[in-house]
Amino acid sequence: MIDAAIGLITSQLNQHLRGGLQSGEDVVVMSGLVEQDGNVPPHVMNRVLAFLVNIERESTPLASNNRLGDRLAVSSAPVHLNLQVMFAANFGNYRESLKFISHTIGFFQARPVLDHHNTPDLDHRLDKLALSIESLSLSELSNLWSILSGKYVPSVLYKVRLITFDSDWAKGRLPAITRPEVSAHA
Repeated sequence: MIDAAIGLITSQLNQHLRGGLQSGEDVVVMSGLVEQDGNVPPHVMNRVLAFLVNIERESTPLASNNRLGDRLAVSSAPVHLNLQVMFAANFGNYRESLKFISHTIGFFQARPVLDHHNTPDLDHRLDKLALSIESLSLSELSNLWSILSGKYVPSVLYKVRLITFDSDWAKGRLPAITRPEVSAHA
């Protein structure tokens, strides 16, 4: 589901940039800055890169309904995740990089939530994706770019809230208690 979420975000941003910048080709790619061997892949030049930086478990408890008809389902609790996704403008021209990062921020400012109403092709397993900018200090930013093994390019980090992993696999069923039963045995 993580790939579906980032893929959808990439697709939506591509549609926006193609229309806003009158470009006939996709400029946003889901890709890291460097390959495992440390080389820069050729397909990332003159592109906005979208890539996963971190996965964190959502700490806020969420309501869960485990009812299956008149019975309760016994299942593993769903795992709710937040993703940190970086958008990096990897253009040879610095001014062009700033333009694309500005348009990226503008898109998510206008559409901070992707749901089934405004994004019909949202994966049916996802309820919605809520995006918000994550602010990093200069030292955090420096550490992040060191981990990424890349040279800094204009970029913005977003938190994508609520990817839910729920196996939909019930381990068993228990009858639901609908009213107390009182026994008159002495």
